[in-house]
Amino acid sequence: MILATLCYLKKNGRTLMLHRVKKENDMHHGKWNGLGGKLEIGETTQECVVREVYEESGFVIKNPKMHGMILFPMFDGKNDWHVFVFSAKSFVGRIKESNEGKLAWIDDKKLTRLNLWEGDKIFFKWTKKNKFFSGKMIYKKGKLKNYSVNFY
Repeated sequence: MILATLCYLKKNGRTLMLHRVKKENDMHHGKWNGLGGKLEIGETTQECVVREVYEESGFVIKNPKMHGMILFPMFDGKNDWHVFVFSAKSFVGRIKESNEGKLAWIDDKKLTRLNLWEGDKIFFKWTKKNKFFSGKMIYKKGKLKNYSVNFY
């Protein structure tokens, strides 16, 4: 089981996205993702999202908002991935080069035009609701086959 965080930094109608083009053997290669990564031993989701955003962008986020959690069963063909989805509107620092890809501020109206995982286009909408969500997205060979969600 993989535990991970995903965060969307928001500013002036734009979202900071990472175009995954630098790492070899990256299952996300060529995709645009939010910032985030795997939890380390003894780390809370809050600590993880703050650390990962800093490592990938140079920004220190303040008061990240957790929107919900998504289960991706056997996402990499071996493990269930449990991903905690956050956003942050308050952050300090200077953007730096990421070792995972190219960072870019994308107009929110153009986000779904990017080369995203199919499910990302669906759960972007979930983050806009003022309700916590718990969802499941089932992928087979990189294609979204089914999904479900509950709002609280």
